[in-house]
Amino acid sequence: MSNVISLAVPSRIEPLETRLSSLVALFARERRTGDDVFWLKENAELLNILECTGQSVAPDALAVHGGFYASAMERLQFFPQYYRFLLSLALDLEDLGMPGEEAAKMVDFAHGEGLAEAELSDLQRAEARRLMARRGIDPVNDPFLNDRLRTFASRTKTFALPNKKAAYELTHIVFYLSEYGRRDPNLTQNALKSLHFAGLTAFLDQNADLLSEICTGMVYAGEQPPAVWTAWLAQETRKFELEAGETVSLNDAYHEFLVCNWHAAVAGEPIFRKPVSATRTRFDRPKAGAPLREISQTMMALESQRSGDWDVMRRRMEPQLSAQANDVLNMAAESSDHFDAFFEGFARAGRS
Repeated sequence: MSNVISLAVPSRIEPLETRLSSLVALFARERRTGDDVFWLKENAELLNILECTGQSVAPDALAVHGGFYASAMERLQFFPQYYRFLLSLALDLEDLGMPGEEAAKMVDFAHGEGLAEAELSDLQRAEARRLMARRGIDPVNDPFLNDRLRTFASRTKTFALPNKKAAYELTHIVFYLSEYGRRDPNLTQNALKSLHFAGLTAFLDQNADLLSEICTGMVYAGEQPPAVWTAWLAQETRKFELEAGETVSLNDAYHEFLVCNWHAAVAGEPIFRKPVSATRTRFDRPKAGAPLREISQTMMALESQRSGDWDVMRRRMEPQLSAQANDVLNMAAESSDHFDAFFEGFARAGRS
C-alpha cells in the first residue's frame, strides 16, 4: 500500500504582454460583434485604459483590430452619432502602436462636420475636445468651458448625497481636465473635497466600480486616496471570477473589472492577472450587501432626532444598524479627514 501525496502547485501566470493580448482579443472578437454599439463601448473603454496607463501591447495583439481600423473612417461617415467612440478607438489604437494616420483624418472630418456642436452637455463637449486635441484640433470655441466644469466639481453639497450620475461626471471631469493624469487639472480645494465626499458615499455603498474611478481621479488630481479605500479595492479586484461559454450572459461586471484593474495600474499594482479564455467570457464579482441603503433608512427614521454631528449620530445609530453597516460606517469615518464635513450634509438634518 502506497501513500499518494497531492501537491498544490500554483497556477502559472502568463507574462503581462500575453495577458493583455488575450484580453484585447477577447473583447475584439468573442463578446460582441463590431456592428453592436456595445462593442464600440467595451473596446473603447479597454483600449483607453491600456493607452492612458502606458501599457505595452504587442503588434500582433493590435492586429485583431485591423479590420475595424481600415473601415473606421467609413464607419464615422455613416455613424457620426458615435463619433466619440470611433475617435477614441482609432486614436488609442494608433497611440498604442497601430501603424497608420486614420485618426487625424477622422478628427478632421468630425471637426469639419461640426459634430461637437451637437453636444448638449459641457462634459460631452469636454470629451470631444480632449479627443480631437490629440491630433491638434480644438472643436469647442469656448474659453469658459473648463471654468464651468470646475464650478460643478466645486459644489461639495452635490457629492455629500448618494448621486451616482453626478459622481461619475465628477470623475470624468478630472479625467478630461488632467488629460488622464498627464497634467495638473487645477482643481479647487472644494473640488478635491468633492472627490472625498463622492468616495465616502461609494465606499458606504461598497461600489467598487465608482470607487475605482474616484481613486484614480484623486491620483490624477495629485491627491492620495485613503488607504482604507485602496486596500478594499485591491481585495475586491482579486475576487473577480471569469466564466467562459458560448451561451453565458454578457450582462455582467466587465466595466467594474476594467476600472478596478485601471486603478490597480495607477496604484502601481499588478493588473489583469485573471486567466482569460479565448472564448466568450463574462466577468463577475461576488458581492456582499451594501450598507448605504440601511444607513440612509436608519437616519431617515430618526426624524427630528437626526443631527449633522457625527459623534452624536454614531451613538444614536449604532444600536439600529447591523454589524456590517456599523463596521463600514466606522471604517468610512476613519478613512478621511473630511468625514465630519461630509456627514453634516449626508445626514440632511433639519430639512423638511
